[in-house]
Amino acid sequence: MNTRTLPLVEVRGSHRQMGQQMGEARRESIAHALETAHQLIDDAYQTLQLTWDGARIQARKYLPFAQERYPQYIEELEGIAEGANASLDDLLVINAMEAVTSDALHLTKCTSLAVNQSRTASGNVLVAHNEDWLPEDEADVFVLRAFPDDGPPFLAMTYGGLLPNIGFNAAGIAQCCDSVYPSDSRIGIPRLVVSRAVLSARTISEAIRHILVPQRAAGYNHLLAHESGELYSIEVSARQFAVLYGLDGSIAHTNHYLDPQMKLVESEPDEQISTRIRYFRALRLLQQREKFTVKDLVEIQRDHVNYPESICNHETPGDPLDRQKTITALIMDLTQRQMHICWGNPCSSTYCTYQLDA
Repeated sequence: MNTRTLPLVEVRGSHRQMGQQMGEARRESIAHALETAHQLIDDAYQTLQLTWDGARIQARKYLPFAQERYPQYIEELEGIAEGANASLDDLLVINAMEAVTSDALHLTKCTSLAVNQSRTASGNVLVAHNEDWLPEDEADVFVLRAFPDDGPPFLAMTYGGLLPNIGFNAAGIAQCCDSVYPSDSRIGIPRLVVSRAVLSARTISEAIRHILVPQRAAGYNHLLAHESGELYSIEVSARQFAVLYGLDGSIAHTNHYLDPQMKLVESEPDEQISTRIRYFRALRLLQQREKFTVKDLVEIQRDHVNYPESICNHETPGDPLDRQKTITALIMDLTQRQMHICWGNPCSSTYCTYQLDA
């Protein structure tokens, strides 16, 4: 088993100060992540007809929308650039990658699920997420413990120079993001900026208002959990949304829309077979037990049905644009304010525990 422990970076202060601290702490990792993204754009030229310079121009189009609604997170990104001695234009590309590439790469195969106190042996609220992305980015994953001047402290997973968005905060709100592929995408606030704002929310309604911010470029599925046991999936496109609720004390989502109206704006659903298989597999596994422990959720994260495009996703040789794998898997215990997380495929990695002391 891989026993590596993910790096922990602790930041505090204003958004610019937090960004500078992230950039300084992860300078080499950010440089590597930018190199990886640059190579991805180069490799995808035949598909996208897009160069890195063109991607920088495209990413800049999204900046005014983000600055108008969420200037604090652009300041955070500027701080990362300053601390890492990196170009802000380059960081804008990787933070708006899905928008810049018009979702043409279909790279993400994440799986998210949650169970509340009615479905756990401990009575705790547990949230699980497998993050699937390019294997080259696995080296750049880290855990961020943040103490913003203007919001609740939070514990998150991120990598490279990406704004954090998958994690939980001291207000008892957790978020997992699963890429979906709407046909109504437009130039607007990038998805990563929108989801970064959710970590600042103090209530469920505030979190959902951030998710549905006007002028958003597109949308994720945002799986939200609250320490009270409330469980939601908010399916979002640029102009539409649906709210799904975990009625039986559990909820799961992958990379396709579940709501009938949202299915109408899904781009190329016939290409998204593996996400449906992962979703139904996760749903079945959630129905096989009445009460879950952290260990039980780890077993779901390690599941290999439909390997290699399984919940525990493995790289397959061949197309350089279809090499994603599970680069990290995490379980958040909202009751204990803990994150159990492994580095790499969960089937071959041990989990370490990080605490949010707020």
